[in-house]
Amino acid sequence: MNTKNHFLMLAAVAMLALTACGSKEGGGPQTPAAAAPPPPEVDVVTMVASSVVLTQDLPGRLEAYRTSQVRARVEGIVEKRLFAEGSDVKAGATLFHLDARNYQAAFDSAKADAALARMTIERYRPLLAAKVISQQDYDLAAAKLKQAESALARTQLDLENTHVPAPISGRIGHAQVTEGALVGRGDATLLATIEQIDPIYANFTQSGDDWVRLQQAIKSGKLKPTSAPVELVLDDGSIYPQSGKLLFSNLAVDPGTGSVSLRAEFPNAKHELLPGMFARIRFSEGSVDDSIKVPQRAVQINTQGQFVMVVDADGKVAPRPVKIGDMAGSDFVIEEGLKPGEQVIVNGLQKARPGSPVKAVQWNPAGNSPASSASATPAK
Repeated sequence: MNTKNHFLMLAAVAMLALTACGSKEGGGPQTPAAAAPPPPEVDVVTMVASSVVLTQDLPGRLEAYRTSQVRARVEGIVEKRLFAEGSDVKAGATLFHLDARNYQAAFDSAKADAALARMTIERYRPLLAAKVISQQDYDLAAAKLKQAESALARTQLDLENTHVPAPISGRIGHAQVTEGALVGRGDATLLATIEQIDPIYANFTQSGDDWVRLQQAIKSGKLKPTSAPVELVLDDGSIYPQSGKLLFSNLAVDPGTGSVSLRAEFPNAKHELLPGMFARIRFSEGSVDDSIKVPQRAVQINTQGQFVMVVDADGKVAPRPVKIGDMAGSDFVIEEGLKPGEQVIVNGLQKARPGSPVKAVQWNPAGNSPASSASATPAK
């Protein structure tokens, strides 16, 4: 190998060595670093000062609009039951048949007696005019006719009462007697109970102190009277689709409980509400101006008290202590801590760490935004 070729080989080896050293020392080309992930999305509501209707939820129990007991009016043996237990019946429909043979015989006898007394008075009328009989005999025959007609009416009523009718329209419960039972001996035996549940009542109570406080707030002008309808909140938290109306409030405070009794009425055409069910009755106390409200799910509690998480001007999460007041439907009215225009986080609170950047998305309760989908559990 000549000198020139030897020199070129040494130069190539040196360049390869330098390239290898540069790669080890980080002097060569580097793979670009991974891009930072975008900030997580959270659902927010923007605070607005407006007129809100204050509401109060009170526990109550549903009661049938009317309740009627079906009773035997005459003594007899039950022959047949003519209704399905738990079904709807119409007023006047026959529910039970009692053995009517004795009452039929008594009716036929009374009918014959009345017919005989009527024939007697017809025969006596011309005889009285001819003075063949005395006025006393005629008056006695007329009295016997009235007695016979009265006995006929009584036996006819007894015969009709062997067909036991429904006093009202409604839903009938289970039968208290079966075929073959002797009823009506000594008292009017209870056969079944009918409840009219459309509409239906909701009975509830309010603290006497709250009642006085509301009246004073309205008189002072702090609260404005409102005619908002009454709502029924079911056990699962949903609102019964049809609103009701407040019927009355007892003007007296119960000395034993210190509460005032109230009653509301709700339509119940589909019979979705049943007597005895527990529910919460939501009614309006009045309206106030320039108030701020937030959904319940946005309010959290720690050892320092109540607070919400807001998105500040820099797009970062910040805790904000608040003071909540009355309710406005399912929302809290905020007395202190928030101002109009601030954004309060309602969904995605798991991802909303104080000081971390987030992307605020306006909350759409009817929709499914990414933040609400990720936050399946409401804040507590």
